[in-house]
Amino acid sequence: MRDSNADDLAAMADLLTPLAIRVAATLRLADHMAAGVTTGAGLAKKVDAHPATLKKLLRYLVSRGIFRWSEEGGYEVTELGAPLLDDAPGSVRRRLSMDGLLGLAELGLVGLLHTVRTGEAGYKAAFGRDFWQDVSDVPDDANVLADEVASGLAGDGRLIVHTYDWSGVRRVMDVGGGNGTLLIELARTHPHLHGAVLDLPGMARAAAQRIERAGLGGRCEAIEGSFLDPIPPGFDVYLLSAILCDWPDDDAVKILRRCGDAAGPDGRVLVADMNLIYDDDADAARMNLLLTGTVPVPVRTLKQLKRLGAAAGLELSWEGPTTRRRTLLEFRAH
Repeated sequence: MRDSNADDLAAMADLLTPLAIRVAATLRLADHMAAGVTTGAGLAKKVDAHPATLKKLLRYLVSRGIFRWSEEGGYEVTELGAPLLDDAPGSVRRRLSMDGLLGLAELGLVGLLHTVRTGEAGYKAAFGRDFWQDVSDVPDDANVLADEVASGLAGDGRLIVHTYDWSGVRRVMDVGGGNGTLLIELARTHPHLHGAVLDLPGMARAAAQRIERAGLGGRCEAIEGSFLDPIPPGFDVYLLSAILCDWPDDDAVKILRRCGDAAGPDGRVLVADMNLIYDDDADAARMNLLLTGTVPVPVRTLKQLKRLGAAAGLELSWEGPTTRRRTLLEFRAH
């Protein structure tokens, strides 16, 4: 007699299906099928894959209901597999792609055992490379935050856009601002603002492209650099949105100090950090473990964030509302 709990647990622990789906997403197999490339040989040529091995992948995904195959039509995308299409409503193609930000982060979970044993990020233990450097090095067309991440601005990010008083701010730098989503929203909402994104080369290029597409090239720019190095001066506000939660205390203090040095006595450092410590739902538990497996993410209280600012030589000048996921703190240099 089979144990249904054992079967269910084994199914939950299966690695082959999620990895096969992610390979299909990375290779854009669904889009190529929709474009008329429906044979195994044709798909292998299109994506530069080993024909016999790709056929095994396709057959497996057919067995899982992601694709279908027929003598007449070749390989086709099923209703279940449709979200793998780039232009599908609710597409997950870029989110699952192994050469995008989210895909890279989740690949680092293969080092989760190392993380649980040591508290260190498993990504570097698994691949011997720093996660953020890998993010910067992937191709420009892949290195754009998934739509799911960008749409997250509708929640926590809007607290930054609408709660903080931007009326007296002329120039803002989004330090570690990724693909520019937050800066773009700030510039659209507050037309007097000029700004820049500072990030590693790959992300800065992605931000530059999105800024241009948004028609904001006259007011916004993307600057290549690291917030662990000296930061360009001349901005009124240096914004750190969900940055410190990716770094241990010593590095977090260094980042804050770099921002304080750039801001000078007349500028401000606005910290909008994550509050995963306050969440006990399943989604938050998943995100907390995912981040910890990718980067050495410490869970900090509001009091601990204030201590980091003080350790960096900054003085708390304003405290905004603390929501379920965000804290807003403004610091000034002494």
